[in-house]
Amino acid sequence: MALFPLHSSFQADFVVQLVPVDSEDTMDRVAEQCAHHSVNRRVRKQPGVMRVRRHRTEELFPRDMKVSDSGLKPTEVIDIIYQQS
Repeated sequence: MALFPLHSSFQADFVVQLVPVDSEDTMDRVAEQCAHHSVNRRVRKQPGVMRVRRHRTEELFPRDMKVSDSGLKPTEVIDIIYQQS
């Protein structure tokens, strides 16, 4: 368990936020923490499931993957997007 800072680029938000997460958080938890800084502040909640991917790529991280297993580096930018079920 260690503090792990990531930059969050949330879908439809124009602000990139520095969000502290835990290295043992799952990608679902990371998405929730990033949403806290964007949803109902600058963007509306959308239908679907929030998913995490490396910035400007199409490959989504598995929802149950831990940050420590993702290969992300501290302060790297991630995208949070809504995926329709």
